[in-house]
Amino acid sequence: MSVTSRYRDAWEGFWSEAPAEPGSVIWDAEPAITAERHLALFRPHLHDPGLPVVDLGCGNGRQTRFLAEHFPRALGVDLSGTAVELARRQDPAGRAEYAQLDATDPAAVRALHERLGDANVYVRGVIHQSEPADRGRVAEGVATLLGQRGRAFLVELAESAKEVLRGLAQAPAGPPAKLRPVFAHGLAPAEVADAAFDGLFRSAGLAVLASGEMPLSLTEFTAEGGRIELPAWWLAVGPDGTDGTNGPEHGPR
Repeated sequence: MSVTSRYRDAWEGFWSEAPAEPGSVIWDAEPAITAERHLALFRPHLHDPGLPVVDLGCGNGRQTRFLAEHFPRALGVDLSGTAVELARRQDPAGRAEYAQLDATDPAAVRALHERLGDANVYVRGVIHQSEPADRGRVAEGVATLLGQRGRAFLVELAESAKEVLRGLAQAPAGPPAKLRPVFAHGLAPAEVADAAFDGLFRSAGLAVLASGEMPLSLTEFTAEGGRIELPAWWLAVGPDGTDGTNGPEHGPR
C-alpha cells in the first residue's frame, strides 16, 4: 500500500509553488541551526558512520547537502518528484544523490535497501506530517533502510507545537507568509501525540536509544525580529535489541 493520491498531490502542489531561494520554505532553516546540531546528537549513537545516509523527506535537499559533507554517501529521497527535481537543480556539483520514494511502499523501500545496503537515516518532520494510517508504515520503512547496522535520527514536532501554530495562524495580521502555503495545501503539522512515537517504533522493530527536547527553528521571525521556534523532540533509534542505556530519560512517552 502507498500513500493516498490526495496526500501526494498536496505535496506536489506545495513544492511546485515553493520559491527556489534558500529559506523560502518555513522549515528550510540553514543547516547550522538544524542538521549540524542534530548530527552532534546523532554521532554518539551511530553504529557505523561509514554507512550511507538517507535523508528521508529531503524536500529541496538543503540538509542533504550538509549531510553529504559528513557521510561517505548521501541520498535525499522525497515523496514529491517536484521536490526531488528542485533538490537536483540546487546541487549542481552533485554532492548528494536524490530520488523519489514513497516511504510507505514496502517494495520500493526494500529495493532501495537492496541498492544501498544498510544505511543511517535522517528524518526531520516526516511522521508528524503523515496521515494517521501512514505513520506506522513510515516507521517500518525506516526499519527496512536501517537493516542491522544502521541508526536513525528523527526530529518531530511536539504536540504542544499545535497551539503555537494556532496562535500564529490567528494573529491579527494573519499567519506568517511562509506558513500560509502549508495550510493552503492541506498539510497538517503537529498532529501526532508525544506518547505515540515509542509505540510506532516498537511496532516496527525499533528501539528508542535516546531522546530529548530541541526546538525546531523556522525561517520566519516575530514582529520583534526573533526567530520563531516550535517545540519538538529528537530521537535516536536502532534495531530492537540495540543497547539503549543512554536513554531515553526525557523523551516522548
